[in-house]
Amino acid sequence: MTLTVKSDIVYLISRTCSTTPERVPIITDQCIVQAEGITKIYRRGQEQIHALREVDLQIKAGDFAVLLGPSGGGKSTLLHLLGAIDTPSAGRLSVCNVRLDQAVERERTRFRREKVAFIFQFYNLMPSLSAQDNVALPLLARGRSWGEARRSAVESLRSVGLDHRLKHRPSQLSGGEQQRVAIARALVTQPDLILADEPTGDLDSVAAQVVLDQMLALNRQAGITFIVATHNLAVANAASSVFELHDGKLSSRISNP
Repeated sequence: MTLTVKSDIVYLISRTCSTTPERVPIITDQCIVQAEGITKIYRRGQEQIHALREVDLQIKAGDFAVLLGPSGGGKSTLLHLLGAIDTPSAGRLSVCNVRLDQAVERERTRFRREKVAFIFQFYNLMPSLSAQDNVALPLLARGRSWGEARRSAVESLRSVGLDHRLKHRPSQLSGGEQQRVAIARALVTQPDLILADEPTGDLDSVAAQVVLDQMLALNRQAGITFIVATHNLAVANAASSVFELHDGKLSSRISNP
């Protein structure tokens, strides 16, 4: 992938990208995540750090699932594996019908581009770009034209109630608004799965509730599967399934009505 800057506009160009047809995720009983015996070991010199220990996990398409637990419990590590950012040390992992434990880097890159989107605690917006252009960037990586990507960005920002802030840069937006831009950026590619790592962790309670309500609405109305790592019990209470992680072990599962 190359990055070209021209007239203060950032273009992402990928020679291997092709335009992907628009589609709407469908809620089914099919498991979108199937993990069996997932283990992740990091090495620090001669020391082995067991971030995940033989985790078994199943999440259905259309779920709003939460990974709950203390810092260092393995939540972020598990999200990275589910999003093909990292690979398991052992075990079997299938996400969106892709065997990520066996996938080569080319397949993993395609998976990240076509199947999954991410929301981070600190937004990860480009400070020099407007809200509209930040949201448009993932579509450029798929080979869409700049004009088409920016038009789709308007619709995505409208879906999170920010179409009146199109031209504002991140520094001109509140924390809650920046996170909603990040949600719009995740949504614009119409992914099968959205992975959110502490999406309310840097927000006050009011902004956090707005962001939670937005994610729940997208889950229920558009059928997009969410997996959210959080300390926030309000997020867990709103989830369809809660998976608790302590010291790399999946200790319990709670299904909310």
